[in-house]
This record gives sequence, C-alpha cells and structure tokens, in this order.
Amino acid sequence: MSELPIYSILPELLRSLSERNNVVLQAPPGAGKTTAVPLALLNSDWLKGNILMLEPRRLAARTAAARMAALLNEELGETVGYQVRGERKTSDRTRILVVTEGILTRLLQSDPELTGTSLVIFDEFHERSLQTDLSLALCLQSQEYLREDIKLLIMSATLETKAVSAILGKAPVVTSEGRSFPVNVEYLDRQHDLVDNRQLPQLMARKIVECIRTNDGSLLAFLPGVREIRLVEALLLERFSGEDHAFSDIVIAPLYGDLSREQQDQAITPAKPGKRKIVLATNVAETSLTIEGIRMVVDSGLMRESRFDPNSGMNRLVTGRISQASATQRSGRAGRLSAGHCLRLWSEGRQRSLSMKNTPEILRSDLAPVALELAQWGVSDAAELQWLDLPPPGPMAQAQELLQQLGALDDELRITRHGSAMLSLGCHPRLAHMMIRSLDWGVQQQACLLAALLAERDIFRGEARWDRDISKRIMVLQDQAKGREIDHNALKRIRQQSKVWLSQLERLTPRHSRDSTNLDQADYIGAILGLAYPDRIAKNRHDNGRRFLLSSGRGAHFSHDDPLALCDYLVIAELDGGGRDAQIQLAAPISESALHSCFDDLVKRQTRVRWDESAGRAEALSLVTLGRLVLQQQGAKDIPVELLSRALLDAIRQKGLAVLPWSPDARQLRNRVEFLRDCEEAHNLLTQTTLPDWSDASLLASLEEWLLPHIQSCNKLEQLKQLNLLKILQGQLNWPQQQLIDELAPSHYNVPSGSRIQINYEESPPVLAVRLQELFGLAQTPTILRGRYTLMIHLLSPARRPVQITRDLANFWANTYQEVKKELRIKYQKHYWPDDPLTAAATNKTRKSMNMR
Repeated sequence: MSELPIYSILPELLRSLSERNNVVLQAPPGAGKTTAVPLALLNSDWLKGNILMLEPRRLAARTAAARMAALLNEELGETVGYQVRGERKTSDRTRILVVTEGILTRLLQSDPELTGTSLVIFDEFHERSLQTDLSLALCLQSQEYLREDIKLLIMSATLETKAVSAILGKAPVVTSEGRSFPVNVEYLDRQHDLVDNRQLPQLMARKIVECIRTNDGSLLAFLPGVREIRLVEALLLERFSGEDHAFSDIVIAPLYGDLSREQQDQAITPAKPGKRKIVLATNVAETSLTIEGIRMVVDSGLMRESRFDPNSGMNRLVTGRISQASATQRSGRAGRLSAGHCLRLWSEGRQRSLSMKNTPEILRSDLAPVALELAQWGVSDAAELQWLDLPPPGPMAQAQELLQQLGALDDELRITRHGSAMLSLGCHPRLAHMMIRSLDWGVQQQACLLAALLAERDIFRGEARWDRDISKRIMVLQDQAKGREIDHNALKRIRQQSKVWLSQLERLTPRHSRDSTNLDQADYIGAILGLAYPDRIAKNRHDNGRRFLLSSGRGAHFSHDDPLALCDYLVIAELDGGGRDAQIQLAAPISESALHSCFDDLVKRQTRVRWDESAGRAEALSLVTLGRLVLQQQGAKDIPVELLSRALLDAIRQKGLAVLPWSPDARQLRNRVEFLRDCEEAHNLLTQTTLPDWSDASLLASLEEWLLPHIQSCNKLEQLKQLNLLKILQGQLNWPQQQLIDELAPSHYNVPSGSRIQINYEESPPVLAVRLQELFGLAQTPTILRGRYTLMIHLLSPARRPVQITRDLANFWANTYQEVKKELRIKYQKHYWPDDPLTAAATNKTRKSMNMR
C-alpha cells in the first residue's frame, strides 16, 4: 500500500482540503486514489462528519468499498459501507459510504444540506455520466446557499482540469504522476482495418489466440457490449477445446455490469497459480476497476452508448468509435505491473481520426430524468445551476413536455404530487408513471415486473432474442412459461427489483379506480405498457412491409418476420431510433377495444374534412383518433359549411394560387403593392402606413383571413370562378392606403398623345410600353413615386414591336432617334417621323389621319 503513487501527493491534498472547500485531484489509473484517498482523510481535523464517495458504476462501488474494508481489516458495513440500487451494506459506525450516482441524487433530494456529511468525493469524474453532472450541480448550489462548510473533491484519471477548477471557484488542482510501465502499442495494417462491425467477434477471437500464444500473463479484451462478449467467448471455447490442452491454463472471464457478484469477482481477482485469464469486458474496465495480472490488451476500439434522438423523442443504442482518451486509458491497463502489449484492432491512420474525448452524456441523452429532478429541486430553468455543459435547451424542452403529458409537471413546469411520487421510485419517469397508474387497475404486480424488465437487459439470449414479444418475457418472469435461452442472473435481479418497487407502491393510494375486468388477458401487458409509452401505441399499416404508424406520427417496422407483425395494434416498449422508420425491438399486442377502455382520455372523436382530388371536391369524415392514429372513420353528415370551405383552402394550398381566377386588374394591384413594399425609394414615402404582404407565400399562409369569408358556400374548385379577386384584395386596404397606392404607383400613365397606357409592374423596374410617336414632345423619362423613380420605357413601332429600351429618354432623342427614324420611315411610310421629336406633336394616328384631322 505504501508503494502506491498517490501517497506522494497526499500531504498536498490534505493541506489543500484543509484550506479550501473544493479541490480537484488528477491521478491516472493505478495510482490508488479510489481506496487510499478516503482512508487517508478519515483522521483530518476538519472532518467532523462522514465521507460520501460517488462511483459511477455499481461494480466499481462494491469493489472499492470491499477493498477499503479489507485494508482496515474490517467487514463491509463497519467503517466503510456501500449503497447501490437494491443493495446496501452500512451500519451506525459507517463513516465512508460509497454510493452510485442515483443514490447520491436521492440523498440530496431528501436532505439538500446532506446533514452529517463533511465531504463528497466524485470519483472517476471524467466519465461524465448524466447523474454525476446533475449531482455536482446540486451539490454546488447546496454549498452556495445551504452548506458553506461542506467540501467537494473531484477525482479523475483524465480531466479538463481548467474547466472543472473554474466551476469549483478556481479550486486548486493536485496531480499524481501514477505508476505505469511501457506498453508496446500495435495497430492493424490499413488493408485489415475493421470495416464491418459484424466481423468483430471472429477478428477478436483470432487476435486473442495469437496474443496468448506469443505473450505471457493474462489478457484484457475490450468489446462494445454483452452480445459481442458472448460471441467471442463461444468462439474461444470452441477453439480451445480443439487444441489438445494447449490452452488448458486459460480461464475465460466475461466482465460487465449485470453479472452476478461472483462472476465479477472471478474477472477482477488474480488468476490462480498456474492459470491465466482472458477477461472479455465492456468499457466498465476502462478506468474504474483494477484487474490484477493483465499484461496484454486487445482493443476493439468500439463502445456502445445510448443516444437521444430529438426528432423521434427516443433513445437509441449506437455502436461507435471510442475517443483517443479512451484508447489511451485502455492500453494503459497492460502496463500496471510490468511492460505490456496492446493490440488495437484498427489502423494507425484511423487512430488520428478519432475524436479527442468522449461526448458527455448530458449532451446526448434523454433529459426527462434530469428535468424531473430539477423540478423537485425547485428549478425549471437548468441555467440557474452551474454545469460543465449546460443541458441542451431543445432536448430539455422536449423532456419537460413529456413530463407534462405524464402529469409530473404542471403548466408552470412545477412538480406535481404525482411527479414527486414518480421521483420516489428512482427509475425513468415513464416507468414510474406506469407503475403508479397501474394501481388504478389493480395490476401493480405485473407493472412492477414490466418496469424492472425494461430497466434491465433482455432476459432472452441467443436466437430467443429475435422474438420481439415482451409478453413472453413476462410469462417467464411469472413462471408461466419456460425458456431455454434465459439469463438467470437478470431474471433474479428483475424479480428482486420488482419486489422493491411493489413495496414502495403499497404506500401510495390510487387516485381513482378503473375497471380492468373487461380487459382480455392478451391485452394486460399492452395496456400497462401504454401507460409508459402512450406515444408508441402503433397501428399496422398492412402494406406487406411489416410497418406500423405510431400515435406520435413516427414510423416503425420489424426487421424480420415476427408474429407481432400481424397484429392490428401494438404498444412498443423499445425502438432503435435510427433510419427513416425505427426498428421494433420489444412490443406487446393490444386490441382496439382495450385502447378505447384503457385510454379513453387519449381517444378523440372529431370531424375532419379533406380534399378528394379525384372527385375535385371536399368531403367530410367522422373520425375516432388516438394521437396521429385513426382508429375508425366513416362519412359524416350535416357538416358545417365552414369546414368544407376550409378543405377547399387546403386544396388551394396544394395546387397554388394559380387555381384562383386572377383578372388582369387583380394581378396589377398585387404587383403594384409588392413593388412599393420592395422598392427602397418608396420606404421614406410609406412611413405613415404599412402595406400588406401579398407574396404567394404570405397569401397562401393567410387564406383563412382574406379568402375564407368569400367562399363559405363553396366546396368545389370550379365554384371559385365566381370570385372577384380585385374587390377582395381592395377590401384588405383602407381608403388612405388605396389613395396612396394610386398616387405612388399608378396603374396607368397619361402620355403626350392623350393615351392612357398601363404600367407593367411585373417587370423590375416597372415598364411603360408605348408607341414612340406618342411620346413626341416629351423631353424627360416618365416617373412614379412623386418623381423619385424612373420607369423603364419600351419604345414601340406602329406595329407595337420594341425598337428601343431606355430609362433615359432625353439621351434617346439626342443620340439614337435619328438612326431609328431612318429605319422606321422605310417600314412605316404612312406614319409621321419628324426631324425634331421634341417640337413635334405626339400622335397615335397615321399621316393621312393627321391630315384629315
């Protein structure tokens, strides 16, 4: 113990904690911080109360507590104890209590001052779990307002010390160098780089055998999840059994969080004399545990993590690449006791493309549990607390909306009595709501089993996992059915947790009683599940694609043939949220009659009008809906005219404004108004009024305001022909606005010949197309906007063909007219072409007509 590197910095750490309330300790894996630091602090003068130490993982919490108790030559539960979900070893003498993150949050909520506690230690803080970030934020606020004397110690192997120190009020940083031996890191050749993750088990098993053959000591292999661990274990057992006892000294030990304590101990403890171990582990072995005797590491470079998809409102498990920081932590496991070897199952080029660090869970997870905790704490805006990374506003708002739907938060985002009851169960709000509501039906035993099952890993193993029916798992848990491929450890944990929740529910009183006797046995699980996931009640599309539509509007499908794919309705418990349609992982059937009887508060009866394109008219339907699902529909009678007219508006939106009978004058008025809105020169002249937005997008968006009152008796497109759009648009303008439009952007211009020529405002700039002869005697270009805006003049021949385009009429007369006149005089000999256009009389007549006049 005295050789541990952490001992060299303990005097500095003790001094820092005596002088400051907050301290950061950075120490690499193997330095001994987890066990040595709490014991060294026990006799500190300032330590008047107990030490609470947070470990992110249950396995690490139990292991750390057991190790400290052994160093004191005591039984667990005396000076050192621990508390994890469903398990506790403490006594009145306990001074160091090791807890997991959910337990610390519960302690803070029940006693924000943490009475009797002098120090809170956050171990392995670099893992940045959601609950760890939340607990630190709550501790910091408690320290600020309630307990100025409580001390916080952040311990981590790899840490952004500046950011952590800053949030702790510029806390001092104590650094331990650690103890490690050189590790030879080897990569795969680029051509052997793992491309398809499905090839991982075979590749991992082959490389493990190669390493065991050529190196001494035990081996630690990092795999993304339990499924891969089991596949590699099976491949190794098959390989070793055919090797004529060449590997008789090898013990294969899986290691992940849901194993029994005995199985976990087998993986952690040193191999027996004459034996070597192959430990197949998830990232639980990355930093929080010390595994004795490891000389080799084979790293898949993969991890499995839960990510929240805001678009679907669902978590999905994602297998992705680890960060460079994680790769360093994993390789370091081979150099604890002596020089070691690490084989990374990726190329050196890919190593450089890895991200520097992992994304904190608070930035990628479902925030509903955090939002409920904050509401219980009395905070509706997460920004009121101090965070290393502020919870993203979008997912936080989505979480609060879900909690309001479950009745956990009121309209002011304050926690309700129901929300407090949900929080007391210590599970996801969906599951807590489901269990509490099950009291109304008297089916709390089934609900607790179902909640415990959903909170655990799947109890089915191997081929049985392809069966997506969650009801079959409940039958196994109730001893109503047997299964060949069952995880009996998970089975035991689920039953135990179910009993804990059931005992907690017995203290709650149902708000009202519902009759569940009319529920068919086949509907029980689906109905209970619907309490947790009302947004995942799904209807079969019956399109031969095994596809379903969820009440939330989301799509889902089965990836393979399954009996559930034939059901009319399902309630889906687990989805893989990736892709256009999520894959259904676990579900239960439910009948339409059960939906009506169990979810009558969600079932709505309404009349909906839609546009029938084939018939060219609006039709009305009487619908029974649940969210986005249509349970029943039939033709409706005695429908208000306004509803039919609104369906006609929908058709106009689909087809566009071109279906309306636009007269030239109506188009002209629209164009004039849009010209004035867009023209910079007009802005200073419109300071006293605001003209309406008559762009296509705006008119389509506001059909209800300007068009609906005029089509109340219409339900067919052909009936729109009777509309006078000019009068309708003019009705949107008051008299001063109409006068101002006529003044600033007149519809016509009176030219010298006496003709009244329409200005084309569809063009930019607006165009005055006029025969050249009608402008004789006009020296300057015609203008609008009180002379501030020059029109574009299209000078036309007597046949109304353009001969010149200009915005400078004076220049045309002076420099271009004579050339144009020569050509026109030849083509149009009957017309008048004076030598001096500025003194000539404007005309729209031929020469003969002029003489006759």
